[in-house]
Amino acid sequence: MPKLIECVPNFSEGRDESVINRIAAEITAVGGVTLLGVDPGKDTNRTVVTFVGEPEPVLEAAFRSAAKAAELIRMTAHQGAHPRMGATDVIPVIPVSGVTMEECVEYAKRLGSRIGEELGIPVFLYAEAAQRPDRRRLPDIRAGEYEGLAEKLKRPDFKPDFGPAVFNAESGATAVGARDFMIAYNVNLNTKDAKPAREIAMNIRESGRIKRGKDGKPVTDEHGNPLRVPGRLQFCQAGGWTMDLFGYAQVTMNLHNFHVTGLHHAFDAVADEAEKLGLRATGSELVGLVPLEAMLEAGAHYLRKQGKCAGAPEPELVHTAVLSLGMNDTYPFKPEERIIEYAVAGKNPKRLAGMTLTQFADELSSDSPAPGGGSVAALAGAMSAGLSAMVASLTYGKKEYSRRKKIMEDAALRGQELKKRFVDLVDRDTEAFNAVLSAMRLPKKTDAEKAARDQAIEEAYKLAATVPMETLQLAEQAAQLALLLVQKGIDTALSDAAVASLQAGTAAEGAWMNVAVNLQSIRDAAFSASTREKSEKALQSVRKTVKRAQRLAQKRLGS
Repeated sequence: MPKLIECVPNFSEGRDESVINRIAAEITAVGGVTLLGVDPGKDTNRTVVTFVGEPEPVLEAAFRSAAKAAELIRMTAHQGAHPRMGATDVIPVIPVSGVTMEECVEYAKRLGSRIGEELGIPVFLYAEAAQRPDRRRLPDIRAGEYEGLAEKLKRPDFKPDFGPAVFNAESGATAVGARDFMIAYNVNLNTKDAKPAREIAMNIRESGRIKRGKDGKPVTDEHGNPLRVPGRLQFCQAGGWTMDLFGYAQVTMNLHNFHVTGLHHAFDAVADEAEKLGLRATGSELVGLVPLEAMLEAGAHYLRKQGKCAGAPEPELVHTAVLSLGMNDTYPFKPEERIIEYAVAGKNPKRLAGMTLTQFADELSSDSPAPGGGSVAALAGAMSAGLSAMVASLTYGKKEYSRRKKIMEDAALRGQELKKRFVDLVDRDTEAFNAVLSAMRLPKKTDAEKAARDQAIEEAYKLAATVPMETLQLAEQAAQLALLLVQKGIDTALSDAAVASLQAGTAAEGAWMNVAVNLQSIRDAAFSASTREKSEKALQSVRKTVKRAQRLAQKRLGS
């Protein structure tokens, strides 16, 4: 899974298009970054910019945009309805895929340190990156806003985490943090009355509602503070309003941790509460973009409710989620535009994984040295995993195999995961070989250039050996999965499970050869010895597993 993080900086300028465009241009100038949105607000005099990519380019783009904002925006003249304390008011770093929150905290620290040191702007870490409990909440840091910043910075307890504890009149201060992805999500009701929508919101949101006695008055604690009845959903903020344009009410929500409260949890809770009021949830609306994982979790949830195996192909899971959540009810939901990973892939298409079979075969048969055997080995692994997932799904739905449903669903899910990783390796293997070619083209006129070129070639060959090594290790898992399906899969798909086993063996054999050929060009003896030992051990393991699966399949087939 590629490492993707999202960054959503808020700039204190929402009216001057030339300033907004110049800040956005700093972001798009960084290779590997995909700009997803630029949303200015005239009343708030604030612009929210959203971009995504691998961590290093995203951090670079975030810094450049903050530097450009410091150059162009003058806080001494700024007025707007939204709370703010700086030209670049806040920069959250958000994990999307392949990245942990702990990693994002470190990214936020690096970004904050650079902004503080190089731009001379006071930086405060907030949310998951906060170094103090009283700085987790952005409103607590921003209290008093820009106008109160000069006095606050004089206080010892308000010393910034990075940068000078000195008032920067032109740029103010910046909050940099790490937080979970926030999904803005609305569920539609078959009424235009906002009152039941607000009632449902109070029943589901984490903060719930104020507890009231029989007399209707708030119940308080010993300190006079009102007690609350918590709602059904964690990490959920909710309210209710009417969409006049469409003539129906919505329960509007912000889901701050979709791993705990996902789209399906929110929709089902609203639907349940609506039914109690004699209403129906008719559909839903996603505001902004959504991580692929959130859609896959929703699709798997609704497939299980239908009694089907959740280990379905990714497109089927997404389609099921869109249908089940009624995501086309307000506006057409286009996965290629609204799912972050798809939006990024669409703007930066993979050269091989996006090809048809004929196109790939044509590219393979050309006189170009890549794609080559390493990519083909990875493709063989993908076919093995795909076949295993198919056999597991077919077995899952049969009554005579009902005792194996959990085993089969786990196998199908594992097969889909392996398939996706193998497909990614199809491109990565070609990219690794191209890196070797690029290193070889480096200049070599001077001794320094020769040394730099030699080192680049060494590192490129290490990468070229590491990628097929990953294919080989995944092939070991694919072989074990295929063996499981030969042993316990449905009889009518036994031949498919056996072919899955053979494809895992092909992937392993091909990957091992690519590891071996690249090791011949590596000078690092320790790296070569270690990699060779691991590769040979993995290959022998696959051979043994495939042999076992083939013997069992032939026996069951009467051969």
